[in-house]
Amino acid sequence: MMPRWSKIALRIFGILVGLVILVFIGLAWYVNAHKKELLVTITKQLNGGISGQITIESMEPTFLKGFPGVSMRLNNVIVRDSLWEQHKHSLLEAKDIEVSVNALKLLTGTIQIKKMGINNASIYLYTDSNGYSNTAIFKKKSNIKVEKKENSTSDLEIRRFSLNNVNFLMDNKKGNKLFHFVVDDLDGNIDYSWSDWEAEVNLKAIAKSLAFNTKRGSFIKDQLLEGPFKLTYEDAKGLITVAPNTLNIGKDFFVIGAKFDMAKDNTDFSINIQANDIMWKNAAGLLAPNISSRLNMFNLDKPIDVTCTIAGNMGPGGDPEINVKALVKNNKLTTPGGIVSNCNFTGIFTNNFEQGKGHNDQNSAIKLLSFKGAYENMPFSIDTAFINDLNRPIATGMFKSNFDIKNLNNAMGDDVLKFGKGTANVSLAYRADIVDFKLAKPFVKGLVEIKNADVSYVPRHVNFTNTNISLNFTDRDLFIKNIRLQSGKSVVYMDGSISNFLNLYYSDPEKILLNWKIRSPQLHLGEFLGFLGSRKTIKKKTAKNISFSDDLNQVFEKSMVNMHLQVDKVYYNKFLATNAQADVLLTEKGISIKNVSVKHGGGSVNLAGTVTQSGSVNRFALNANISNVDIQHFFYSFDNFGLTSLTSKNLRGYLFSKTNISGSINDQGKLLPNSLNGNIVFDLKKGALVSFAAIKDVGKFAFPFRDLDNITFNNLNGKFDIRGQKITINPMQINSSLLNMDIAGIYSMSAGTSIALDVPLRNPKKDEEITDRKEIRSRRMKGIVLHLLATEDENGKIKIKLNKNRDKG
Repeated sequence: MMPRWSKIALRIFGILVGLVILVFIGLAWYVNAHKKELLVTITKQLNGGISGQITIESMEPTFLKGFPGVSMRLNNVIVRDSLWEQHKHSLLEAKDIEVSVNALKLLTGTIQIKKMGINNASIYLYTDSNGYSNTAIFKKKSNIKVEKKENSTSDLEIRRFSLNNVNFLMDNKKGNKLFHFVVDDLDGNIDYSWSDWEAEVNLKAIAKSLAFNTKRGSFIKDQLLEGPFKLTYEDAKGLITVAPNTLNIGKDFFVIGAKFDMAKDNTDFSINIQANDIMWKNAAGLLAPNISSRLNMFNLDKPIDVTCTIAGNMGPGGDPEINVKALVKNNKLTTPGGIVSNCNFTGIFTNNFEQGKGHNDQNSAIKLLSFKGAYENMPFSIDTAFINDLNRPIATGMFKSNFDIKNLNNAMGDDVLKFGKGTANVSLAYRADIVDFKLAKPFVKGLVEIKNADVSYVPRHVNFTNTNISLNFTDRDLFIKNIRLQSGKSVVYMDGSISNFLNLYYSDPEKILLNWKIRSPQLHLGEFLGFLGSRKTIKKKTAKNISFSDDLNQVFEKSMVNMHLQVDKVYYNKFLATNAQADVLLTEKGISIKNVSVKHGGGSVNLAGTVTQSGSVNRFALNANISNVDIQHFFYSFDNFGLTSLTSKNLRGYLFSKTNISGSINDQGKLLPNSLNGNIVFDLKKGALVSFAAIKDVGKFAFPFRDLDNITFNNLNGKFDIRGQKITINPMQINSSLLNMDIAGIYSMSAGTSIALDVPLRNPKKDEEITDRKEIRSRRMKGIVLHLLATEDENGKIKIKLNKNRDKG
């Protein structure tokens, strides 16, 4: 059996439940019977203290929802400020608002709202271009504290609230701000402490716009927001604080906190955001288009840690101040200029780089700290890098790297310079414009050192081995020191400089003048014949695809090079010269040679000239002074100057000559047939003609008892005019041990040879004892004189015949 005390307790509980039900039925009857009066009372309470009008079409009791309190549904609620007729933006238009009131207060005639739910509504906070806002409907409280009365009906305190399917807009035309949220669900509780309050809110909404400056676009556009908030309001300070809490934005979690200073006319605010392990693209997609469009040019493969602060006001202050910090570890960075692997850095962004200059792109900066990575297998580091002014970005920093130089082939391509073994050490401070998010026209200061490198200059087919180069970039000039180049057997040591290098590099490469001091123990010119030939064709690229390699190639081809050479030995085919000195100027069009002096064949050669490059055929012009050079050695060194019948084997003596000659050579350095033009003035001392077939053919009949194999000359001088295949022999006298003769005419290397010879038959040896020069000259042409003509037959052989057409007189 049930104990007696249990039965008594159940009876008491049943009586209490019955009383509550009776009271609730009474309240329901009261509300239903007096709903028109209650609607008037509620409307009057809501309109109290506002500058505008609140209208409610009808009210329906919803008893069960508010049990044990009393709930009502207000239908078609409209809130409009006093100037609505001018701007036509209602502050609130709601299909229904659910209100729960204090039942006991209701019996005393007081409406105390415990909960309010706004459903299927539009909230529009509008500020026009003059600064007027429809929120002016709410009168500001007096700063004087008023003691609360228990039966007061003037204060409106809502303990719980909710929004369902609410379109919320804050449109500030004066401040160019637009906040637009489609609220699916928002629930909150508010606790009041005098004039302060605390609220806990759960939100689920779509952010259609969070534009702090409509000219820049929206943050977190079309992103889902979901999560809790905890807010506090301090009336004395007019400050709303949002405690840091986790909020879902899109697919990522963020810890967000904020402060709103309502005491300021334009409401100052600051928002703190933190995201760990967020992908770069996701983070960029949450920012305004003016920022995200730039960030989307880059990408990071792995998540990064990001913190961000946004501070500003709701007034016409332009963009808010934005500060972002990102931590990147062991990542892969993709940029318009290439991919950086093993990437580590701390990145900082601000749009308020210099205080007082505004929050804008011009005053924006990106700072990269402790940047390390590898580009095309070339590790590098940048202690601190800056990018200033996002409208006209300028990058500055200190770049350091040490790598195998062959990795430059991947970075630069190998159609201009191709690298083999060797190392490079780079330490450069740089300053560069950024165009299409690539470094453009960088100005650098510092050192680049290359050691033991193999390098090929592809367009000219020139190869170097075991190369050392030291490049020292100063503010204006470039100094190139300690260079060691080796190409085949040639070894070259070089020091050089370029004045105003970087300015000319980018603006006028054809004005670049590289001054070289070159020393070499031996130089084989044949190993550098690539500079004579046509350049290897490199496919032209569009402006968007032009690389540093292309720029460098243009500089190589357009710049001028002024070289002062000192070479112990110079080799070219059969030619050997010693103690060579020269000044050489290389330009885009060709080569200019001045002040050349060499020792050759026991004598000296001084010359000056030019080589004009035009594809596979190169024109040259040469002025040479030859002094006391062994003529046999000289002819041998230059392949007999294209002559076939008269060669170095036929010549002895020491040559003195002045030559002015031009011609053409191919890209292998070979003389092109029939291309020579010019004149040669010569003086051959202590000369001899050895076994010259043309003389022997005549002499064996005319002078059978004279020495035809070794014809000596004490002094032989004359002038030759060269025109292609034809050499004009100006009238000259030959006084030799064999005979004397006068000679003039044309010697042709093809057809057309016609040389007139006047040959006295008397033996010159008979005059050896005569010392009087005048007498020697008078006796020279006495006796029988043969007038001969040397011509070619149909087989190209020289034939001697009597010159029947020779003028006599």
